[in-house]
Amino acid sequence: MDAAAHDPTAKARELQSQWYGEPLGTLFRRLIEDLGLNQARLATVLGLSAPMLSQLMSGQRAKIGNPAVVQRVQALQELAAEVARGDVSAADATNRMDEIRRTAGGNVLNHTTQTSSSGASQTPVKRVVREIQALLRSVSDAADIIEASNTLAPSHPELAEFLRVYGAGRTSDAVKHYESHQS
Repeated sequence: MDAAAHDPTAKARELQSQWYGEPLGTLFRRLIEDLGLNQARLATVLGLSAPMLSQLMSGQRAKIGNPAVVQRVQALQELAAEVARGDVSAADATNRMDEIRRTAGGNVLNHTTQTSSSGASQTPVKRVVREIQALLRSVSDAADIIEASNTLAPSHPELAEFLRVYGAGRTSDAVKHYESHQS
C-alpha cells in the first residue's frame, strides 16, 4: 500500500494533482512568487478565507468547492504567465488582480462584452470557456472526464470531444474549440 493510503495529507495532495495538475501548495506558492503577493492578498483575490487557503496549501483540505474560485485560480495562472513574458507590467498586474477578484465567477453567459483593465472592450469567450471548465472540474477530475470521453467517443464523438477539450484540456484549446463552433 502506498503512503497516500495512510496519510490524509498525502492523499489530498495526490487528489489535488489529479484535479488541478499539481498540489495546490505548489501552485499557490508559485502564484505568490510570480505575482509578488503574500498569502493574505492571494486569499483575498481568490475569494477565500486565509484559513481556507492555508488548509488547501497544506493538504488538510483537498478540493476547492467553489467553481468561481477555480476560475479565479485559472485567471491568476494566465496573468502570471503574461507577467513572466513581460506582456503585463506590475502596475497592470495589480489592476488585473483587482478585476479578477471582482469579476471572475460571475455568470458570463448573459454578458456580451467585458472591459479589461486597459479599458478595451472584448468578447467574453475566454470567460465563458473558463466558466465551463470550472463547472466540469468542480464535479469530476481530469482522469474521470477523459474516461467518460473515451466511453462516449464511439457513439457520441462530438460530446466526447467537448468533455475532453473543456474538462481536461488547456484554456487556449477550449477557446479555439468554442470559436470554431460559433456560427
